[in-house]
Amino acid sequence: MSKSQAHPPLTDAALELVAARFRVLGEASRLRLLRALEAGERNVSTLLAETGLTQANASRHLQTLAEAGILSRRREGQQVFYAIADPLIFELCALVCRGIGARLQEQARVLAPLAPSRARRR
Repeated sequence: MSKSQAHPPLTDAALELVAARFRVLGEASRLRLLRALEAGERNVSTLLAETGLTQANASRHLQTLAEAGILSRRREGQQVFYAIADPLIFELCALVCRGIGARLQEQARVLAPLAPSRARRR
């Protein structure tokens, strides 16, 4: 990390909070739910249809995301609706995706000379 990007040192307590946020996001089913909610508020039935998760699985993950402050929830009659409470979550996901993309491009560049040429395979 360059000095221009350096941040003040985090306390141990702050590091624990950061680690907890990453643990919450370290589950593919939760990321599927976030992706479904990126278009706006959804009720649980819609989220189940869009993600393919079971009711029990989705409920557990939605609760975890809500407790972490990433989602908000509201009840309307018998239905529960979820929405993104922390829109910065998408910036974090985009940053991670850009990093993964750059890493994969670099790996492809390094491995390209090792791939058999198409002419030799014919």
